[in-house]
Amino acid sequence: MGDSLCISHRATGAVLRRRSFITVLPFALLLPTVRVSAQLMGSPLDCHKICVCASNIVSCSKMNLTNIPSALPQYTAVLDLSFNSITRLRAEWTPVTLSRLHTLLLSNNGLNFLSSEAFVHVTKVQYLDLSSNRLHQLDELIFEPLEHLKVLLLYNNCISQIDRSAFSGLLNLQKLYLSHNQISRFPLELVKERSRLETLRLLDVSSNRIKVLPLHELQALPAWIKNGLYFHNNSPPCSCELYEVVARWHLKELSSATDFRRNHTCVLPGPQKEKMAIMDLNKVNLNCSEVTAMDKEAYLEQFLVLDCDTRQRDVKKSWALPGNIPLSSANKTAVMRLDGNLQIGPLRTDDSGVYTCFATSDSFNETLYVTVVVFNSTMNGGLENLKTAYTTLVACLVSVVMVLIYLYLTPCRCACCPGQGLEKNEPQDSLHSSTVSISQAHEETEQERVEGGGFPYRHVGFLEIKDQLEQNGRLNPIGEEDEEWQGDNRERRRSDAESVSSVCSDTPMVV
Repeated sequence: MGDSLCISHRATGAVLRRRSFITVLPFALLLPTVRVSAQLMGSPLDCHKICVCASNIVSCSKMNLTNIPSALPQYTAVLDLSFNSITRLRAEWTPVTLSRLHTLLLSNNGLNFLSSEAFVHVTKVQYLDLSSNRLHQLDELIFEPLEHLKVLLLYNNCISQIDRSAFSGLLNLQKLYLSHNQISRFPLELVKERSRLETLRLLDVSSNRIKVLPLHELQALPAWIKNGLYFHNNSPPCSCELYEVVARWHLKELSSATDFRRNHTCVLPGPQKEKMAIMDLNKVNLNCSEVTAMDKEAYLEQFLVLDCDTRQRDVKKSWALPGNIPLSSANKTAVMRLDGNLQIGPLRTDDSGVYTCFATSDSFNETLYVTVVVFNSTMNGGLENLKTAYTTLVACLVSVVMVLIYLYLTPCRCACCPGQGLEKNEPQDSLHSSTVSISQAHEETEQERVEGGGFPYRHVGFLEIKDQLEQNGRLNPIGEEDEEWQGDNRERRRSDAESVSSVCSDTPMVV
């Protein structure tokens, strides 16, 4: 019987154990869910063992946390969660709105995921530190809820892709740090006119993988943007255009250029991909021309606008004219515009000189000098001189062409031209005409004189010997003035020979 009780007791124990197992099983299945939920939400805030709570500051730094503590006080203004192991920032990390939170520190956490709704309950944050994490990309409108954000630290991550709208909505952002990432495209939309963040004063994209810089757009930026635009320690190809941009920033003493002079490097062309300082390109290798300060040049009667391009934005500006004469409202040719720039004109020669712009604020003073050179001529006068030069050149060319036409294209009427020789009765030349007469074609008859009347136009010519009864004082006794050469060309008549010899005779002429 004792054995049966023992058996019965055993059986009863077995039944009870089975019932206990069935009862406990559902609770055991719920435990992982509770643990996961607790892990997602984080443990309640413990201001004694885990975090330090000082007034409105909650510091949980270096506590090896994997999640953000829950039940954060709504009056929290500064939340420090740096140097932990929080790898994902989900939308539910704070279920309540922290309307007073203005500083959120999440650096050095190994953070690799940001929810698109991670900041919907902390819209008043002004300082956000996400540096030294493992972020790879920034999606569109990821920071849009942070409309009061002024400083955003994203340096020392693995960021290689940035959506063009990632920073849209940050209307008060002043400083953006993106250095020490893997960015290959310069984010020009952040500083370019019409698309830039109007309050942004510092953009750091140094120590990335940017190989192409928009040099023309960078040079056109105002000085207050260029002063805080850091792009050193990248790998753009060396060129004289790059040297000119950096050199001009040095001339204006911009902090982004002067503070990191030796870190502004470029890659020389060639297989070795050697790096060198950009400011040394004018000495070796490319031998770029030295950059000097540029003067403003203009002509008489023009209008000129002088920029007071200061390194700070919100400053008070004033101008002094050449001779250090303060600008006054009585001066009608020099007027300061609403943007602080100076407009002068219509220009005169005595407007040449050095104009000085004084920029002042509570903590900043800057003086800029602008040299103006006014040429003693008008722009229209220069064009007229150019037109006169062209007109003279065209006239010279026309004259040359006319001379060539006259020489080579006019009909030839002289005896030397082919087919234009004088007609002769016989092929032999007349001794008389060859001796005294030049041409018979211009001989004037008595009838032509009568028909012309008065003093007609006369063709000048020498009379032939046959019109004379005597030659050099000697008569022709034979009267054979009309006789010609006959027979052999080597035979002459005696009278003609004597007549010819009388031409050279020394005998005095008898009338």
